Amino acid sequence: MERKYRVGILGATGAVGQKFIEILEGHPWFDITALAASDRSAGKPYREAANWIVSRPIPAAVAEREVVEARPDLDCDFVFSGLTADVAGDIERTFAEAGYPVISNARNYRMQDDVPLLIPEVNPTHTALIEQQRWGAGGFIVTNPNCSTVGLVCALRPLVDAFGVEAVQVTTLQALSGAGYPGVSALDALGNVMPYIGGEEDKMATEPLKLLGRLVGDRIEPARFAISAQCNRVPVLDGHLECISVRLGREAGAAEVRDAFLHFQSPISGIGLPSTPERLLHVFDEAPFPQPRRHVELGRGMTVSIGRIRPCPVLDVKFVALVHNTVRGAAGGAVLNAELLIRQGHLNHRAERVPATA
Repeated sequence: MERKYRVGILGATGAVGQKFIEILEGHPWFDITALAASDRSAGKPYREAANWIVSRPIPAAVAEREVVEARPDLDCDFVFSGLTADVAGDIERTFAEAGYPVISNARNYRMQDDVPLLIPEVNPTHTALIEQQRWGAGGFIVTNPNCSTVGLVCALRPLVDAFGVEAVQVTTLQALSGAGYPGVSALDALGNVMPYIGGEEDKMATEPLKLLGRLVGDRIEPARFAISAQCNRVPVLDGHLECISVRLGREAGAAEVRDAFLHFQSPISGIGLPSTPERLLHVFDEAPFPQPRRHVELGRGMTVSIGRIRPCPVLDVKFVALVHNTVRGAAGGAVLNAELLIRQGHLNHRAERVPATA
């Protein structure tokens, strides 16, 4: 690559924005050139504006960088959005209309017909929807799914391909970091399980059908199977564990399902994306695995772990899946999306921007 792409981060001081900064440090393709946040953070150096909650120190390259308002006059080729859903809709639209590609982690545009909902190893061809968008010269929006949806869909992709899927039951045990910062009150989280996460079950029932759907002309034909989801918040820092039961489209035993996981071939393997893990799926045969504390960082947090594959007396097969919710399920997934868009020719270097004058 002749020169790096200039990256702006919207919502840079928040939990997802901080994870973007951590993941992008030393990235071979990307340089952070703009940090944008709310009006109350604008004008401050990043180290003062951000309540840094990541375990590593703030990277020196951004610590003294001035935070600016989230307005479409940023000096960058595209933006990552770590904005919360209450503000993401208007701000992301403004950037897309001004000609910026927006790689979003927010839910606002995920189910819009012309917006790709993307996991590169699952549905890389869905980026063709970008051609249907009419935001502005060169502007578009691409989204990554809900963090719990990512683990479920990565596990279902090999089964859809090998056997077909007719029904899914999933129960999630979701980490506290998925609630952002300050997140769940300590009085609610400690020694407790919270059996409700607002909106989460609806996302898990709808987003997989778009992700696993077929691109037909200029639209996505959604997958057709039922999904029943129950979502729980548990006192774990990072890593969503999901207990999944599946009715398959044809008869298959647990050993056959295990082979489907083991031999799944990612459609983006070999194209040289820096954030791609060596294997999308890691299969454990040991009965107690996977576990968040031990295995959430596999593949630098980009691998989905599978274990406890066995027959299900109600459906056909059941297993557990583990996904790193803030890496594969959020910032890391969005970075991989951007890498794919570059390889596909959807992201290009932009002319140097001149900030708008008053």
